[in-house]
Amino acid sequence: MSNLYSQRGVSAQKEDVHEAIKNLDKGLFPNAFCKILPDFTAGDPNQSCIMHADTAGTKSVIAYLYWKETGDLSVWKGIAQDAMVMNIDDMICAGATTDFVLSSTIARNKNLIPAEVLSAVINGCEDLIREWKQFGIDIHMAGGETADVGDLVKTIDVGYTAFARLERNKVITIDPQPGDVILGFASFGQSSYETEPNSGIGCNGLTSARHDLLDKSYRNYPESYDPMMPEEVCYIGKYKLTDEAENGVAIGKLLLSPTRTFAPVVKKIIEKYSKNIHGIVHNTGGGQTKCLKYIVGNVRLVKDNLFSLPLVFKLIQEASHADYREMYQVFNMGNRLDIYTSLTIAEEIIELAATMNIKAQIIGRVESAEIKELVIKSEFGEFVY
Repeated sequence: MSNLYSQRGVSAQKEDVHEAIKNLDKGLFPNAFCKILPDFTAGDPNQSCIMHADTAGTKSVIAYLYWKETGDLSVWKGIAQDAMVMNIDDMICAGATTDFVLSSTIARNKNLIPAEVLSAVINGCEDLIREWKQFGIDIHMAGGETADVGDLVKTIDVGYTAFARLERNKVITIDPQPGDVILGFASFGQSSYETEPNSGIGCNGLTSARHDLLDKSYRNYPESYDPMMPEEVCYIGKYKLTDEAENGVAIGKLLLSPTRTFAPVVKKIIEKYSKNIHGIVHNTGGGQTKCLKYIVGNVRLVKDNLFSLPLVFKLIQEASHADYREMYQVFNMGNRLDIYTSLTIAEEIIELAATMNIKAQIIGRVESAEIKELVIKSEFGEFVY
């Protein structure tokens, strides 16, 4: 898959990005999941600020293709959710749980993306703000920029920037201790606040997923791929977006399943157990190995009880023939949130997640080690990172 990623113009581990930012200031709490800044807004030494920006990435290309083939505008609310979750759920890992200020940046090719699509994205965001408010997740929309930039963007790029203030003594850092357990939260299934089952795909690895799964007929949409991409890696799969997978769900719907937000359940967990939490990690870019980017000390994280692999990841692996070592580095593989905590409260947190119909379980443990490492033991083999 590494070679396929490179040929498709994608870096799975963002090596170039990490090299470019390696000398930047890491903020007040270098091992927090988000960069924590002083309270520049009011100068309060007891407060801090978090600002975060992200997009739905190339998942919007799949939404574009599905919309073109089916006319289904509902997928665009899902794209708004993808971009929102990639911000809000990163920030909850650092301890911010409400009063987010959100601004959008939507770039489109006006010749291909009409006003009805823009409305579906913008109104979808407003709907989500109302839906999440009932769980105490208050998001305040500050407006944003919608630009017609067909010279830069072939279809549409949907992104948000979020801001929040947070008391410094409530910042959550990532500092797993030997003896801690690792709680994993499923990215799949249907939570109490979702209207349909979630495939678990999230928002990462979609460039390769779509080219490995979808057939060459999608080359008829040149706006959906890089013209410099070699033909042998461009839409080389066997599926149409409307083909049904073995579970009866369309391939397009599996790939477009909106990224689940864990904000409602994590807010409750933080309110009750913040003193017992030694880190929260959102398994996005980097998949199950995301944790290694943040951990400072020399500990061994052993993940030996991960969830059974959801169908969407099985389909991707079968189509790409990727080895599982790399699959765990690219995709969440059904587990998109980790919490490091003590065994004594693990079961209580699992039960709390169950009240929102989110499956959580102890997926591993933290051990003493001479070097920082992650060990994944699964039915597909043992992998050390």
